[in-house]
Amino acid sequence: MTSQRRLARAGFTLTRDYPVPVARVWDSFAREEQKLAWWGAGDAIEPSEWAFDFRVGGHDVAEGKFHQGPVTRYEATYTDIVEHVRIVTTYDMWLDGVHMSTSVASLEFEPIGAGTRFTHVEHGVFFDRFAADGPDREHGSRGLLDALGAYLA
Repeated sequence: MTSQRRLARAGFTLTRDYPVPVARVWDSFAREEQKLAWWGAGDAIEPSEWAFDFRVGGHDVAEGKFHQGPVTRYEATYTDIVEHVRIVTTYDMWLDGVHMSTSVASLEFEPIGAGTRFTHVEHGVFFDRFAADGPDREHGSRGLLDALGAYLA
């Protein structure tokens, strides 16, 4: 039996306006204790590995097991950081040890009045059995931005 090898591509843009200054939103990504407070917040995942190295060339790792499901692993490399302006990463995702995707994500921070317009743009390549998972990635990213909003509130 031969498995079918295939690729799928998906991209999306998410924009949120947060009623706090850019520096506050920025610190939610740039300071480890703050990122830990909202990234994967809640009790849906039992964390098993975490690494945080916020610098160009640095690597982040977040791995955990869903209580009623699989182990998910995120490994990111920071490729560009301009303080209070943008963060660009490449990242890979695994599900139960199987490489599911590689993505490029840009995060932009723009002052608007007393708040911040945050824009997340992502382009991903999904492998083999995960070829239809693009909409799920967008859904998951929306959930992260909702968790960030709750943390900032």
